[in-house]
Amino acid sequence: MHYTSISFQGIAGAYSDLACRTARPDLETVPCKSFDDAFHAVREKQADLAMIPVDNTIAGRVADVHHLLPESRLHIVGEHFQPISHCLVGLPGAKLEEITDIHSHIHALPQCRNYIHDHNFTTHVAADTASGAANLKKDNDPTQGAIASELAAKLYGLDILDRDIQDNNLNTTRFLILSRDNFVPMYEENIRFLTTFLFEVRNIPAALYKALGGFATNNIQMVKLESYVDDHFNVARFYVDVEGHIESRSLQMALEELHFFAKNLTVMGTYPAHPFRISL
Repeated sequence: MHYTSISFQGIAGAYSDLACRTARPDLETVPCKSFDDAFHAVREKQADLAMIPVDNTIAGRVADVHHLLPESRLHIVGEHFQPISHCLVGLPGAKLEEITDIHSHIHALPQCRNYIHDHNFTTHVAADTASGAANLKKDNDPTQGAIASELAAKLYGLDILDRDIQDNNLNTTRFLILSRDNFVPMYEENIRFLTTFLFEVRNIPAALYKALGGFATNNIQMVKLESYVDDHFNVARFYVDVEGHIESRSLQMALEELHFFAKNLTVMGTYPAHPFRISL
């Protein structure tokens, strides 16, 4: 497939922007105000792909995304793992000892909890990490700092006052790459693939246990299983990542068995595993 652009939630310099530039450096990045806007940009052909965060090793799952994914009408064509290296940034010439307040995304602040506590900073939530950095120039107050990426500091002409301030150096965010087109790569036995799907259980005893049994008997590794409920807490919907290609015999047999105990099965995509996952 020939792609030229990729959308993300946030402004230039956000970690989603960094993920786009790292994973697909040849594509133009398209900033969007919300996750829904990033999906919309792809559906309306304002972008070819979307880069959407789904999990972080410290903050956990990005809850809004998992509710939006089933309604997005897009297909997963890849995954990307982005190491998160937080920087303390300030106005040009600002000194670390002068900083009293820190601005950043609601997920980034707790990822630097120890550093913030040690420096007795007052925290303020920003729309995203890059917004916290960009607003420093507008406020022009040397006592204000932001937790953001090195990319954000470069784009907005800020000084990096400290690096790697996150509490956990294994801080990593997993992103999904989505497309309008359901592109399924050719099945090759020596390549590690993931397949993502959604389903609802039927209203019968032990439905989930029975639904998942086929994956065990067909030797399919399940790497993610998450549940959701509808607005009335009646219908349980499950989001699943498994290792395997949709065209492999073992996965087809597991999904065939799943059909007996589940309904509204939607396969969202089959895509190669990211090298980060393979290295684990």
